Amino acid sequence: MTGGKSMFAKGDSKPSSASEEISAFLGKETVFEGKMTFQGVFRLDGKFQGEIFESGNLVVGESAVVKGKVGVQTMVIHGAVEGEVHAGARVEIHATGKFSGNLFTPVLLIQEGGIFEGHCKMKQPSDKEEDLQTPGREKTLPLSP
Repeated sequence: MTGGKSMFAKGDSKPSSASEEISAFLGKETVFEGKMTFQGVFRLDGKFQGEIFESGNLVVGESAVVKGKVGVQTMVIHGAVEGEVHAGARVEIHATGKFSGNLFTPVLLIQEGGIFEGHCKMKQPSDKEEDLQTPGREKTLPLSP
């Protein structure tokens, strides 16, 4: 997330991807296999198998099926995703969404009805990799503000 903005900030009821225009779209009848990269917001309603890397915001529609390795800033899941996802900002699994696999993101939002099966590793961008690998390291969080 840029600027350390809290997801609970007043007036911030929509994710950043909802306010941007869709720059690319693959419809329900589309099947794509291979490697892809994009900028901006990409909406996928068809089937995709392969790799998406170093890309912007991906919206997976209700009819979409994504299998493979994905690297994006933000991912909004309304359909089915299976594989490994690295999201730099956040992942949202909506009520009709299903995720299966390994997920790496600093922010994860799962709406009631959304399904998550797999492993998730969350870290803040300021965490150091060696700190995360130190056995017995515990992070102390305040109980209340």
